[in-house]
Amino acid sequence: MKDYPRYHNLPRVALVGRANVGKSTLFNRLLHLRRAITNPVPGVTRDPVEAQAVIGGKPLMLIDTGGFRLTKNSGVPGGRLSEIDGMVQERTREIIESADLIVLIFEAGEITAEDEEFIALLRPYRDRLIAVVNKTEGGRREEEAWNILGLGFNSLVMISAEHGDHIGELENEILSNLDFSKVTPVTANEETIALALLGKPNTGKSTLSNRLTASAASIVSAVPGTTRDVVEGNFHYKNKTFHVLDTAGIRRKSKVHEDIEYYSVNRAIKTLEKADIVFLMIDAQEGLTDQDKKIAGLAHERGRGIIFVLNKWDTMPQVKNALNAVTDSIHFFFGQMEYVPIIPVCALDGEGVDELLSKAIKMYAQLCRRTETAELNAALERWLTEYPPPQGPRTRFKIRYAVQVSENPVQFVFFASRPDAVTNAYKTYLCKKIRKDLGYSMIPIGADFRAGHEVRTFKGRR
Repeated sequence: MKDYPRYHNLPRVALVGRANVGKSTLFNRLLHLRRAITNPVPGVTRDPVEAQAVIGGKPLMLIDTGGFRLTKNSGVPGGRLSEIDGMVQERTREIIESADLIVLIFEAGEITAEDEEFIALLRPYRDRLIAVVNKTEGGRREEEAWNILGLGFNSLVMISAEHGDHIGELENEILSNLDFSKVTPVTANEETIALALLGKPNTGKSTLSNRLTASAASIVSAVPGTTRDVVEGNFHYKNKTFHVLDTAGIRRKSKVHEDIEYYSVNRAIKTLEKADIVFLMIDAQEGLTDQDKKIAGLAHERGRGIIFVLNKWDTMPQVKNALNAVTDSIHFFFGQMEYVPIIPVCALDGEGVDELLSKAIKMYAQLCRRTETAELNAALERWLTEYPPPQGPRTRFKIRYAVQVSENPVQFVFFASRPDAVTNAYKTYLCKKIRKDLGYSMIPIGADFRAGHEVRTFKGRR
């Protein structure tokens, strides 16, 4: 994995407040990157989004939460919150209870009824709370903001998350209220395997993420598009540390009409840059779609390990050879990806999850495997003998030698007399031989063909 937490026991800082006060903007500002989705539409953030930040040289875990919504403003008849809003607020309450420091954010202007209700909710946590007023760029509405002190806060920090005003002052306030004595660095020999859960909406990504992390970090709902930001978490299995990235469901571009979903899908795809292995979640009842093929293709192009996860397998008819029939169908649908493991699971009750994680551990070992040049070229000589390159005047080429240039992703370079003449069929042949003979049976292989000097030539035999 490219970007996993580097410390244990990080103090947890939660950004809380009603919807649209700028929590996600401040989250991104403190991280110095665009991690959380920001949009003028209230309620964009649903799942808590966690990320390691470094403030004043000190590492901490920063948490962006969903906006607090007053019950009577829910828009649901009877004054009830909608199902998703109710789950958002429940997750926010859980984060508040577990946080070492709570940053309560107001918007410059008059205090609203939702602000007052949230302040009442936070009264038991006053000893670990900082009050912040956002959107005060250029002194905007600061005079009104000072009235917040009358609600019982000892101090107030005026900021503009968008423009960066007084962010240093807020950072100093955060650091002065945290204990870093228990923070320890992750040692070099602690491997972390990053798993990205990708797939269409409602295939069970969040359900599986919550089961793996033994938490309710991801909100689970039958409403498509519930997950928007990438939700991250850690867990341990068989002495291995895993980092899981639960992503938004990916639909066809023609089906995406909202900016929020557009950004959600983009960030889901970008998790491929951080992942070692992709769990492509497939609803066993719905079967395969072209969108599944596109997601798998993106993972393959980036050299990521891939496992096809047939979720909701418990709902399928329990007939003999059912899995074999589905496996044949998947192999036909995905063409050249017959090397990808297929694991049936039920994320809801955990059936098949142990097998899934055991397979991921074996796959990660293959991703990190390196073949010495001597062993590789001895194998290459055998392969060229078994299936010699074409000998026609226009198609003739010689492969002189090969080297492995990287692992995770696994990449090989073959040096040839005429690299442009090497056919796709012969490239596929060599990749299949690498998988079969050198211990890379479950992962994509990258093969580049370059012009090379006459270092060593394997001509092969007819």
